[in-house]
Amino acid sequence: MIRRLATLALPFLVAATGAQAQVKIGLSAPLTGPDATFGQSMWAGAEQAVADLNRAGGVNGQRIVLVVADDAGDGKQGLVVARKFAAERVGLVVGPLNTAVAALAMPAYAEAGIVAVTPGATWPPLTARGLWNVFRTGPSDAEQSTLAGTYLVARLGDRRIGLVHDKTSFGRGLVDGVARVLRANNRSEAAFEGLARGDRDLSALVARLKRAGVTAIYFGGLAAEGAVLVKAMREGGLDAPLIGSDGLLDRTFAQAQGAEGTVMSVAPERRLPEPRPPSRSPRPTEAEPLAAMSPFAAQAYAAVEVLRLGIEGGKSTEARAVAAFLHRGTPLRTVIGTIAYDAAGDIQPDPQRPAYVMQVWRRTPDGRIDYAGHDVAQ
Repeated sequence: MIRRLATLALPFLVAATGAQAQVKIGLSAPLTGPDATFGQSMWAGAEQAVADLNRAGGVNGQRIVLVVADDAGDGKQGLVVARKFAAERVGLVVGPLNTAVAALAMPAYAEAGIVAVTPGATWPPLTARGLWNVFRTGPSDAEQSTLAGTYLVARLGDRRIGLVHDKTSFGRGLVDGVARVLRANNRSEAAFEGLARGDRDLSALVARLKRAGVTAIYFGGLAAEGAVLVKAMREGGLDAPLIGSDGLLDRTFAQAQGAEGTVMSVAPERRLPEPRPPSRSPRPTEAEPLAAMSPFAAQAYAAVEVLRLGIEGGKSTEARAVAAFLHRGTPLRTVIGTIAYDAAGDIQPDPQRPAYVMQVWRRTPDGRIDYAGHDVAQ
């Protein structure tokens, strides 16, 4: 399959229709499936970025066109999307979101001469494989799990800590990182468990955690499973605090029984510019407002900005020229702040801007459960 993509790896220049030149940017996102809420936020953010940039003149006077594809959060479907973009001469991509999809699709993109900026694939090895075309708009899970592990040691050092993951690369990577921090501080977990995505009966898991004497739980995984877990904990009489990651950023978790008091690591709040005028493009969730609790809208908006700045800085729409410019480490002003890339495609650390902070879900005066502004002292 990758050999087939390579046959399409001609320079991806602008597509022209008559006198109107266009720059195509692809969006690979899970618009259906269990992570559709995150994917819809990506779509909304990327769509708004394209609209805002086109109102400001596009890129080098060329109009930007967003080419949207649903990878469903599935690795095989992600490869189908890669073939689609290669066939349609889309040389610049926002996405994929999911680590499992990115792990399979990024080498295919590289073979096809496509540069990709992911707003959510935080798996640390993704940028350690020597690929020329991979960039992120956020830090990796190594930073997130280090912060969470440090929090557990400093604030819950006298507790018996249970580690639970959702058997995804994302969730397992997080708990493995937390376990390393515990071991580095002469601590070990009291239990190490996994749960299957979609499992709605976690009573047996909760019983095992209780038998292990667990009094605090770190969960590596996404919101739907986190909601089921915290509800099962409370119903099973396990009153241990739950600590998680930004995977919990979804209404599903906020509405769960027992969500209040959960602590999680999250990137400092980033807001999108006000759309002027609002986008009219049809989306499956058009009646739904932009998911304010998902960071992926702002991250996808920033990914479009990164690609636009790469085109301008590299003086070309050809993917390798864009990637070469981004790898120089030039500071790039985006909606999520000024970022600069290292040679691997990771964001260079900024001591003035923490990658993650710890926040707690609390009840607001209007009765909602929210985390915004509820920082936890380190």
